Amino acid sequence: MGNALDTLIELLDLEQIEVNIFRGLNHPDRQDRVYGGQVAAQSLVAAGRTVDRGRIHSLHSYFLLPGDPASPILYEVDRIRDGHSFTTRRVVAIQHGKPIFNLQASFHVNEQSDLEHHMPMPDVPPPEELKPLHERLASARGQVSDWLARPLPVEHRHVGELPWFKDKPMEPVQYVWIKADGILPDDDLVHACVTAYASDLSLVSTMLLPHLVDWSHLMLASIDHCMWFHRPFRADGWMLYAMDSPNVYGARGLARGSIFTRDGTLVVSITQEGLTRVLK
Repeated sequence: MGNALDTLIELLDLEQIEVNIFRGLNHPDRQDRVYGGQVAAQSLVAAGRTVDRGRIHSLHSYFLLPGDPASPILYEVDRIRDGHSFTTRRVVAIQHGKPIFNLQASFHVNEQSDLEHHMPMPDVPPPEELKPLHERLASARGQVSDWLARPLPVEHRHVGELPWFKDKPMEPVQYVWIKADGILPDDDLVHACVTAYASDLSLVSTMLLPHLVDWSHLMLASIDHCMWFHRPFRADGWMLYAMDSPNVYGARGLARGSIFTRDGTLVVSITQEGLTRVLK
């Protein structure tokens, strides 16, 4: 695994300090706040560590306060229900005595069904025909955040223009090929957590595609984040992340995402509301 992915896997290996209580560290890079995808992924790890049966099938979460990157995060798990088919957990992430993130996750024992369908994957160029994000940003140092410019644990290859450098309004639709930058262990929860980590990166930028804005005069943050894991998949193979934004109003935007495996199978659906406040 690459260094960035090694670091992410280490961050996901939470320390259990008491029954239903875990501690997570933060990325060693200097940041002004903890990346939301990291908190969501660590919360999902905490929930999964208390579940004996079933695979994660959904999560619903709220970002309450910015995370402090200089301090560990405590994850308290509430074992709400252990059923025959479904298991439910609630996780509260805490720093400095205050909740910064709240997640509810549901796990489902595998069932067979004669009913099945999914929407088709959009027709876009394959990842081999697209440049990695770090190559496209190499000439844009100083125009994007240091966090985005550093090596990422999940490789991103954008179809078309990058959202941060557009010179005209665009349709609120974005396609990005993603995959872990290395081979992951054979653990369904790890693949789900790495995907949760990656899923928070591009949704807010999709909300802003129709607008010509100065990114330095925006207050942007994830408000809530929901995911549904439909089918088993591997996050270390190429997946297409197709996103659209149906609405922005009142300093809040909504974006939706669909993640497809390389063969066109829909494996994850996502919705997120984000803060899109223009600073005067």
